[in-house]
Amino acid sequence: MCGIAGWIDLKENIIGQSAVMETMVRSLIPRGPDAEGIWRSSHAILGHRRLVVVDPEGGAQPMTRTHYGKNYTITYNGELYNTLEIRRVLENCGYHFQTRNSDTEVLLTAYIEWGTECVTRFNGIFAFAIWDEEKQSLFMARDRLGVKPLFYVKKGNSFIFASEIKALLLHPKVEPVVDSEGLAEIFVLGPARTPGNGVFKGLYEVKPGHTLSCDYQGIHIHRYWCLKSFPHREDLDTTTGHLRELFRDTVKRQLVSDVPICTFLSGGLDSSAITAVAAQVFREEGRPPLKTFSVDYLENDKYYRSNSFETSEDTPWAERVSKYLCTDHDAIFIDNRELFYALRPSMEAHDLPGMTDIDASLYLFCREVRKGAVVALSGECADEILGGYPWFRAEEDRGFDNFPWIRMLDERTAYLSPELVKKMNPQEYSRARYLEAIAEVPRLEGESLAEARVREMFYLNISRFMPTLLDRKDRMSMAWGLEVRVPFSDHRLLEYIWNIPWSMKNHNGMSKGILRRALRGFLPDEVLLRQKSPYPKTHHPVYGQAVRSELKDVLNNPASPLLQLIEREALQGIMDSRRVFLKMPWFGQLMGDVQFMAYLLQVDRWLLKYKVKISI
Repeated sequence: MCGIAGWIDLKENIIGQSAVMETMVRSLIPRGPDAEGIWRSSHAILGHRRLVVVDPEGGAQPMTRTHYGKNYTITYNGELYNTLEIRRVLENCGYHFQTRNSDTEVLLTAYIEWGTECVTRFNGIFAFAIWDEEKQSLFMARDRLGVKPLFYVKKGNSFIFASEIKALLLHPKVEPVVDSEGLAEIFVLGPARTPGNGVFKGLYEVKPGHTLSCDYQGIHIHRYWCLKSFPHREDLDTTTGHLRELFRDTVKRQLVSDVPICTFLSGGLDSSAITAVAAQVFREEGRPPLKTFSVDYLENDKYYRSNSFETSEDTPWAERVSKYLCTDHDAIFIDNRELFYALRPSMEAHDLPGMTDIDASLYLFCREVRKGAVVALSGECADEILGGYPWFRAEEDRGFDNFPWIRMLDERTAYLSPELVKKMNPQEYSRARYLEAIAEVPRLEGESLAEARVREMFYLNISRFMPTLLDRKDRMSMAWGLEVRVPFSDHRLLEYIWNIPWSMKNHNGMSKGILRRALRGFLPDEVLLRQKSPYPKTHHPVYGQAVRSELKDVLNNPASPLLQLIEREALQGIMDSRRVFLKMPWFGQLMGDVQFMAYLLQVDRWLLKYKVKISI
């Protein structure tokens, strides 16, 4: 993967402003540690940081190609999994390629041939920008599910974009201002975000499945992909076989790499499924044993307690699956004190407060994986597209007229400044964003109310919850120059699964039952029947004690920027009493009391690090 950035000004000559782009691109070095490139013209400057994965010699960027005297330049972050198919079609159209197998050149040539419609032909994860020198126009696009990030700002005559928020904030025209809406994204929806909302005032993100064009007529945004609902006509056996073959093809496509590749293996259904197919492909192609990695915490076996969300420890299961599949496995154990110290760099990798120790542990895990691999496959998205979360089954969640992963909003906002709460209007803000999502659901005529509600739940999870996990995986992995691919985000797989009825998805009354059925023969029965357990969090008291101690220091420091946003006395009271003040996870499955305190620490650090100006 890579980091991209650009600056367009159709009125002013900016060719001499390269130093600004150099500063922006330098902030993206972790995303692309292998090479840097900057391309300049009178009204456009494009920057790129490269992580070499495919075609080390031929894939340098920004890349320019000339067609009938017209110049097109691309800066691109991503991976196309159907590069060879598209290349063959383009060769049949008369194009000749200068690189061995660069997907960058294929993508750029596809744009030259098919224009903005090229994106409909791509199977992959991508965020890219192409400058047409003759038309003086910019075309940008983001993959269908938003695996790769792409932010932008329109300021006066300037249009500025980048892979990460930190790069945009280094441009002199962009100010780090956050208003009441941005704070509502942080304190009401956070660590999730509304699609397209960049939290900072005037800063936006290209939505998944959208393109953006910038020219003399202005900015034009177009949605090129969306889910479509129609009746599922296949029986159970046909559906099972179809899903099995589609999943196997998806994983196999994503194993293409010129650098070391591995899988994340928790021993759960999703990561084990990917690993099983990958290991089989490795054997068929005569490759060395597949490298796998798992993550846990030091002494977690001593302090772990199962609950309705966290049902079992991962480590024994990962070892069992590795042994069954004959992978070369490494178990990574994270020190809890180091986990606490990683709260800051993980937030800075994300540019926003995140899932606290869940982010920090992934950040440290990716650091260790990067020592043995450059590319990894991971199991995100399976729970969203197949209905794996508890709230798909709990009647109180199905009937809940809001986002089911956002809980205890009144209890949480009681620790915020009354003035801030009044400005944000948390319940109304959350409700409005929920209704926006519900209005987008592609309906199926003739569905019962119960079936329609299940479809709503799937859409909410795919469009509003899943991006949080994809953002987290991208930022924590790219902070170490590790490319993580997500097979369950393949749009063909999603489009097929979307219309499989709940009775099949929940086959035999088990979460993701249809996937378990499709994987018979790939994995042992005990793994196929294992109950879902989320990405592990630490239960070690050392971590919790460190968080409490740090938050006390913040509350006692008059210079702490957090103090302007919280009700200090109320928060100090629960800190002193050490009582449990949030009775259940307030976000998702893992964010409890300690995570709420750590989240406030990240907010404080975020305000300080990014010199955030509050405007409410």
